[in-house]
Amino acid sequence: MSDRLLLVLTLLATLSAGLMAGFFFTFSNTVMQAINVTVLNPFFFAAFFGTALLGIVLGVLALLNLSAPGSVYLLAGGILYVVGTFLVTVVFNVPMNEALAKVDPASIQGADLWRDYLSRWVMWNHVRTLASLAALASFALALVQRA
Repeated sequence: MSDRLLLVLTLLATLSAGLMAGFFFTFSNTVMQAINVTVLNPFFFAAFFGTALLGIVLGVLALLNLSAPGSVYLLAGGILYVVGTFLVTVVFNVPMNEALAKVDPASIQGADLWRDYLSRWVMWNHVRTLASLAALASFALALVQRA
């Protein structure tokens, strides 16, 4: 892979990890049942899945050439995003969102679920936020080392 293409992919991963960190930070501070429906749009999917794909590609490229400048940071950024953001979302946040969507928010069951949901969901969302920020920092450090 050419250095120029690697640079472009790393820059895209850096920017998109930062975008997702900001998104999850905002989400922690504005979470509500309706936003879980609104968020499912092509822009979110492109950023969320695209960053995971970039993290995997950059991680594999880093593993193939660990001695190259910035490779350790590329690998770290990929792992941080894929595990700390993508997998946390799939394993924790999405199932909780789906459970919340199935209850009437005005019911006693809905109120009980919301109390549990709010603390656990926000905690996992903080994990996603911090993982996205750490991935951003790792990708940025890779860019600096490659410059």
